[in-house]
Amino acid sequence: MDYNLLINIATIIFVVWFVYSRFAGVKGLKQLSSAQFQNELKGNPNKILIDVREPGEVKQGYIAGAKNIPLSQFKQRVSEIPADKTVFLYCRSGMRSKQAARILQKKGFRELAHLQGGIMSWKGKLAK
Repeated sequence: MDYNLLINIATIIFVVWFVYSRFAGVKGLKQLSSAQFQNELKGNPNKILIDVREPGEVKQGYIAGAKNIPLSQFKQRVSEIPADKTVFLYCRSGMRSKQAARILQKKGFRELAHLQGGIMSWKGKLAK
């Protein structure tokens, strides 16, 4: 078999896997609209709200009560998140919060929700 053909097939398989792993849903993750996210935050006293954006992004505004744990530091700081709470995650567009949910799920967290569309879809007031 042609060596270049094998390289091309391997490259295509890798690209498909990469795209799937980034965009596929996370089993058990609640994907909430802005209104749903606000309602669930208000109605859940046993919660923690995590902003997974980088500190420079947080300076532009954040949801009041959020703890900033950037995705770049997430694996090292998971111990800061109580396992007995419902974890609400958000980022800028919803991609990084899904990645954070995958990390938490692998660590045994089961009550996970994220803001679909990220803070760009947020209809509420932002703290500064």
